[in-house]
Amino acid sequence: MILYHGSFVAVGKPDILHSRRNVDFGVGFYTTPLRDQAVKWCQKFKIRGKDAIISVYEFDESAFERYKCLRFDSYSEQWLDFVAACRRGADVSDYDIVAGGVADDRVFNTIELYLDGLIGRSEAIGRLRYEKPNCQISFRSQEVIDKELGFEGSETL
Repeated sequence: MILYHGSFVAVGKPDILHSRRNVDFGVGFYTTPLRDQAVKWCQKFKIRGKDAIISVYEFDESAFERYKCLRFDSYSEQWLDFVAACRRGADVSDYDIVAGGVADDRVFNTIELYLDGLIGRSEAIGRLRYEKPNCQISFRSQEVIDKELGFEGSETL
């Protein structure tokens, strides 16, 4: 499987040390199998006057079977609870890889309303039901990154 990462630099040796905290799936190195999604992630760097670079990786999907993984096929209560815990900094899980929908701009507002206690879980899920999830794969273990993610190259947009 080919995966992409959008940044302002080429990332030949990914690590989780440079990850932001309190994001969708917690600390990790984030990728997507959707090139268009990585291109969209890069747009924020172009707006700030930086380079927009897509790094490309090869990933053997059988690794999902060899490591502790959490996969969300749709926006669900479990997905919402996990993202909420990660965004609050309260995630204590030990997953090596987490894959599922992105809390992008379309979804972010609903999550913020939920986190602020302005809407309940069932209303949040009701709103998200109409959104088509994109896909992100977060590598939360440096061991998995080093063993399973092969850098193929990068492209400046």
